[in-house]
Amino acid sequence: MPLLEPDPEALRPGTAREPAPDRVTDGSAAGTPEPLRSELTALLGADKVLWKISDLVRYASDASPYRFLPRVVLVPEDLDDVSAILSYAHGKGREVVFRAAGTSLNGQAQGEDILVDVRRHWTGVEVLDDGARARIRPGTTVLRANTTLARYGRLLGPDPASAIACTVGGVVANNASGMTAGTTRNSYRTLASLTFVLPSGTVVDTADPAADEELAHAEPRLCADLLALKAEIEADEELAARIRAKYAIKNTNGYRLDAFLDGETPVQILRGLMVGSEGTFGFIAETVFDTLPLDRRVTSALLFFPSLTAAAAAVPRFNGAGAIAVELMDGNTLRASVSVKGVPGDWAALPRETAALLVEFRAPDEAGQEAFEEAAAEALRGLDLVVPAASVTNAFTRDAGTIAGYWKARKAFVTAVGGSRPSGTTLITEDFAVPPDRLADACEALLELQSRHGFDAAVAGHAAHGNLHFLLAFDAARPEDVERYDAFMQEFCALVVDRFDGSLKAEHATGRNIAPFLEREWGPRATELMWRTKQVIDPEGVLAPRIVLDRDPRAHLRGLKTIPKVEAVADPCIECGFCEPTCPSEDLTTTPRQRIVLRREMMRQADGSPVEAGLLDAYGYDAVDTCAGDSTCKLACPVGIDTGAMMKGFRHLRHTSREERIAALTAKNFRVVEASARLAVAAGNAIGERGGDRLLESVTRLARRAVRPDLVPEWLPQLPGSAARELPRTARVGASAVYYPACVNRIFAGPEAGTPGIALAEALVALSERAGKPVWIPEDVAGTCCATIWHSKGYDAGNRIMANRIVEAAWGWTAGGALPLVVDASSCTLGIAEEVVPYLSEDNRALHRELTVVDSLVWAADELLPELTVFERTGSAVVHPTCSMEHLGDTEQLRVLAEACADDVTVPDDAGCCAFAGDRGMLHKELTDTATAKEAAEVNSRDYDAYLSANRMCEIGMERATGHPYRSALIELERATRPPGR
Repeated sequence: MPLLEPDPEALRPGTAREPAPDRVTDGSAAGTPEPLRSELTALLGADKVLWKISDLVRYASDASPYRFLPRVVLVPEDLDDVSAILSYAHGKGREVVFRAAGTSLNGQAQGEDILVDVRRHWTGVEVLDDGARARIRPGTTVLRANTTLARYGRLLGPDPASAIACTVGGVVANNASGMTAGTTRNSYRTLASLTFVLPSGTVVDTADPAADEELAHAEPRLCADLLALKAEIEADEELAARIRAKYAIKNTNGYRLDAFLDGETPVQILRGLMVGSEGTFGFIAETVFDTLPLDRRVTSALLFFPSLTAAAAAVPRFNGAGAIAVELMDGNTLRASVSVKGVPGDWAALPRETAALLVEFRAPDEAGQEAFEEAAAEALRGLDLVVPAASVTNAFTRDAGTIAGYWKARKAFVTAVGGSRPSGTTLITEDFAVPPDRLADACEALLELQSRHGFDAAVAGHAAHGNLHFLLAFDAARPEDVERYDAFMQEFCALVVDRFDGSLKAEHATGRNIAPFLEREWGPRATELMWRTKQVIDPEGVLAPRIVLDRDPRAHLRGLKTIPKVEAVADPCIECGFCEPTCPSEDLTTTPRQRIVLRREMMRQADGSPVEAGLLDAYGYDAVDTCAGDSTCKLACPVGIDTGAMMKGFRHLRHTSREERIAALTAKNFRVVEASARLAVAAGNAIGERGGDRLLESVTRLARRAVRPDLVPEWLPQLPGSAARELPRTARVGASAVYYPACVNRIFAGPEAGTPGIALAEALVALSERAGKPVWIPEDVAGTCCATIWHSKGYDAGNRIMANRIVEAAWGWTAGGALPLVVDASSCTLGIAEEVVPYLSEDNRALHRELTVVDSLVWAADELLPELTVFERTGSAVVHPTCSMEHLGDTEQLRVLAEACADDVTVPDDAGCCAFAGDRGMLHKELTDTATAKEAAEVNSRDYDAYLSANRMCEIGMERATGHPYRSALIELERATRPPGR
């Protein structure tokens, strides 16, 4: 054991608590039981079998109100692995559930036996026919697919609000639709073909002309039974008509029986049945979509009404005018959405009865946009609109920023409203559809039902399609609350079916909470046909039992999860999973959602239980050490949960008082530490140049094992040499700004070290002088830092010392804020501008408010570039936006600078946090390796003339990942604008 290994007990919850009724039992503490674990390890390999109790717990939750502990989690890499898993399950009588993003709202991504992660190794987009079609693997998020398609002016038809996180495979399996898809743009209507694996292991590619012939040879009984069911349905004219009528409005409840009416052959029938089957018929391995035009001319309005029913009554006007989206939000939704950045704060005081419609028109050209705007103006005439807050305009706009704010508020319905629920309550998200002309009546009836059962009303929906969403919050640990939920559901299902002849699930799919009510909507004849279809395709019931079909009338009450209180920063989490695609450790250890899920399970446990011990043992590395601390999860989370901050807090808890004192001492004496670090880098580089990289790697690895991996960095051959001891000479008199070279740029040289080139500090000074806006570098910057070194590691005392030192120094340098402070590393800009604030004294907070902290990218793009002449452009450049740029909103400036320097600029579709995170890439290089893998593969798919970013450590991380020397965009700009002959 390393000498300074942290004690897992430091993270033990310190609160007095009673064991929760749904806690993981002590019998599961050892993880996957034998012989299941060893058999699957022999079948697939150890790296594809997750068996620890921490693995099982983190996969036990999804975005739904349910929680089921799998016996094992498997991570297949290809179709051979999937077929082997299904064959094993058949032979052993086991059950299999496929899980991708885990954003489903009804428990579809949970299993009680074998759970199969089909996200990690199943991503990729191939554009076909110049964008008219796209081949997409199932683990690819909708947002990622649309990012690639946008270059071709195309997009996918389905557009769920969870597009940032939900995967294409899950969208197809649930027939999720979204804001604009309705019944014509969903997966069922826009899928050109798909490849799937049946429960038997047979692989079917519906695009293969020989698919039916091959299926008939492999599965003759299946083909015969499917055709027999088709004939039976077609022979019953009343049933066939009823099926058609059910899909006249949005409906994802049960199986797509219209597949028997639309498909002529077994393969065509299966193609339709797979859509919305929720993983119960097979594994969707690949999809080919017919894409739709991306109409870029957008006009939108957020219109406020005195009541929900008044808003609903106005919907037909905008449908008639040609709106592509008419979204409904009630007062609770509007008020809760103020937690989302960009939503007006005065919405918090909106009257309870207020409602709004988000109306959007999209056109391919100016003429089409003007025509839509005329139709919109006509639709507005005579409407009873209200102005309940100063920010309300009730006007149509083309402004992209305003429109984006409207959509942020709308898409945050589940997470923002759910995040504001009472602590400790479980969240149920329901959706249903009624004929659009009955929407106003349905709103009134729903609100009355919610009120009568003691639930706060929160309603939003795709009003254009008669599709409403609502939330219910209750304490699943209290039997009386569970019974109240049950009573509501019984009346709700009766209301939707009997009064409105609607769909109990419009786009979220049946799942566990509507499965018991399937027959209530479809009737016994159609429901029995669904059972028979399942028997035909999956006769042994291997796949996803109880998710679509369940004869238990109380199945919707089984497995409801309690939500124990955790640290305040994470307590509002509803486990939606929006944070996961942005997380650098997603494919290595845990995600932000999983970090919170694991913490909640600790709180469910009795103090000192075997399960708690197992979770604590794994949590240090899996959650705390391998968190990059970049906080991009906060940007993705609709309620701004910063799991990175929670992990930094846990790092602080694990520190001994001695470690805190040493960290504070380094802050107090940072001038000496900085100089020593520069000397150490120079020495290491000298040894490395003499072929000693392997020696340095071996020595540092030994030291890491002896001391602690999270304290001793590992030597990386990609580390540059040391920076020059002296910074460029500048003058204070006449300076337009104060230039603060970050300590990382005072310690490490750029990639040009040892070759003809220019250092970053020299580049920024030269550019500023060239543009007529000279900068001044203070003589006493040595020994100062943005404090991120201590902040990222949870060293509070050292953080506080340096935070106050840098603010006091900056205030003096800038003459009390008279000049802007330009910082040449984006992470340091973020540190000084925002992250130091909580650690400042009251006096220094006042000083900080007077500072203007500007990232060097912004300084160069906004202040210098307009005054510069580009003399020499390079051919192509690829850029790496850093996570700090995302926080600062500076990514566009990076693109602007790159486009000034290069004819062809690429921002990789898979660009994300590199996870180097200061020195974390040297402490846990496996984290950076994993985080950069997809972006590196995309970058290396072609050659570029320049590789650009704006943070030295991120540049090192990307050089390590790609093998190409990344440098600051400012160095490239200096080269491009340097007068000829100089």
